[in-house]
Amino acid sequence: MDVEHRQLVQLLPLLPLLAELGRTEHITETAELLGLPQSTVSRAIARASAIVGTELLIRDGRGVRLTPAAKALLPHIEAALDEFQAGLDLVRHESEVVRGRIAVSFQHTFGEAMLPLLISAFRSRHPQTAFDLSQGARDGCLAELAAGSADLALTAPVATPSKRIGSAALYREPLRLVVHHRHPLAGRRRVRVAEIRQESFVAMGSGYGMRSLTDALFREAGFRPRIAFESQDSHTVRGLVSAGLGVSILPPGGSAPGRHHPSRGAGADDGGGPGWVEIPLESALAFREIGLAWREPRGGADAESDPVRLFRELVLRDGPELLAGFVRERSGG
Repeated sequence: MDVEHRQLVQLLPLLPLLAELGRTEHITETAELLGLPQSTVSRAIARASAIVGTELLIRDGRGVRLTPAAKALLPHIEAALDEFQAGLDLVRHESEVVRGRIAVSFQHTFGEAMLPLLISAFRSRHPQTAFDLSQGARDGCLAELAAGSADLALTAPVATPSKRIGSAALYREPLRLVVHHRHPLAGRRRVRVAEIRQESFVAMGSGYGMRSLTDALFREAGFRPRIAFESQDSHTVRGLVSAGLGVSILPPGGSAPGRHHPSRGAGADDGGGPGWVEIPLESALAFREIGLAWREPRGGADAESDPVRLFRELVLRDGPELLAGFVRERSGG
């Protein structure tokens, strides 16, 4: 090892101290910021001066100031530290890369935007994580979670927690009456559930979260609906309503309350074409609460993987704000 190399090795541990001293130009303040005794800082400066071969500080009253040599050296010290920090960040990023697969079971209505929004937020931080997605009725989603074929389930209503299953609410969104745009109720600002007692109702099938919610609304109103159709998909439900084949109750579907859906057909103005309107309901039960469910972590083979844990933590931490913003935008503000 030549002399210059040896001097560089001796100087390297002092670079952070020199950079901080260049910023403060005060030995006591530098010592406090670095958590070192003042005498240690003073000795380090003296050692650095000896290695460089010239004074780096000069006394100025009760303080110190940088010499021209120190001012010339300081930008190079800061650049070296910045490069080293960049290398550290790269190494840390590589060591923190999350690889693996996350199995998520979710209800159909969450697949168009809600779940992709959550996955996008996670993939922006952990792009090498893969997802296995399964959609279906609420009961099926929770069955997959309990059986271990899904790591997480996104459902509404929120799953009831137990010793094996944990759950948390993320946000709630309103339920609205959906009617053909020429329906007598289409111009109303609000509607009571009792006002559709005589209407043909388009329902979601048994086992779906929306079915349990609408059943509760009808129990509160004191009657059973006249179910004309049952469907497994909310888009089909809206299609049947748009064709004038009944009314339904669903979460917001993209149009503002009491407004015609923008995709209605050309024949809508004469009452014969497709089109639907959403109207707020007068009921304290007219909402659905959406939540995340997971198997409570256990040891051994049932231990929660890092990707699943990190995705669950992101959904619980950031999901309410992300999804509430989406619901506001979809509902017209």
